[in-house]
Amino acid sequence: MSEPTGRTGQADEASGYVDGDGDERQPEPDAGSGILRVFGRQLKRFRLRAGLERSEFGALTGYSVSTIAAYEQGRRVPPPRFIDQADEVLDAGGVLLEMKEEVARAQYPAFFRDAARLEGEAVELWVYATQAVPGLLQTDEYMRAVFGMWRPLLGEETVEQRVAARLARQRVFDRKPAPLLSFVIDEAVVRRPLGGWAVMRGQLEHLMLVGAFRNVEIQIMPLDREDNAGVDGPFTLLYRAGGDQVAYLEAQGRSTMVSDRREVQGVASRYGIIRAQALTPRESLNFIEKLLREV
Repeated sequence: MSEPTGRTGQADEASGYVDGDGDERQPEPDAGSGILRVFGRQLKRFRLRAGLERSEFGALTGYSVSTIAAYEQGRRVPPPRFIDQADEVLDAGGVLLEMKEEVARAQYPAFFRDAARLEGEAVELWVYATQAVPGLLQTDEYMRAVFGMWRPLLGEETVEQRVAARLARQRVFDRKPAPLLSFVIDEAVVRRPLGGWAVMRGQLEHLMLVGAFRNVEIQIMPLDREDNAGVDGPFTLLYRAGGDQVAYLEAQGRSTMVSDRREVQGVASRYGIIRAQALTPRESLNFIEKLLREV
């Protein structure tokens, strides 16, 4: 998918990546993507140049023969640690390292890769969530609970892949300069004990922790509000350094990237009203703290 211009085509599953309201249905990542095949061919070429069998290479890196084969054939997404090891062990001169970022994006379904890239570049990110805690704010236990509830069931390896991908997105909190992040979360989300109350307690504590960051604002939209401009559902707004704005929308197994200025401005105006209708960030953290005492 190229740079978003207007609306993209519809995805064939809900992403669950930007706002956490859905989770992809594919039992495996889009492992047939071009970058994985290219990486796999280069990996095999450097291994053969080094005169190593797969078993020997696997022993040096700590991976099984079948896993090495899957990486070389582009059937699985190699983790960053493996790429670092492979480049060093095979004396690849940084060739494999140069593909690490693109390989990492292959963890996501094809339709989400541009959104993941934009999210990583955004100087401001606004999220309105109505069904689950936004992915950027989820704990790994909460992630596993959400992915584990999907039907048809996802395999354990796929769940771990999805968790790793979502945790990787959370490196946005470590970026310098720090982006401005705003989240409005429906009250029903923080009262819905996905994974059980033990998991939810940890999730609420995490919201308290992240909500204290100077560049993060978390607001709760109370259930008793008579006015709510977010009745159309969840969305995300991404602002890039040049001033470009992109909206990401998803619902019922469909996702859309919107870059048309008028449409994006409409979404931005809606978010402003939603923020005004929600509890303030300070009130929201107090609300979460009170909820923690109840659970």
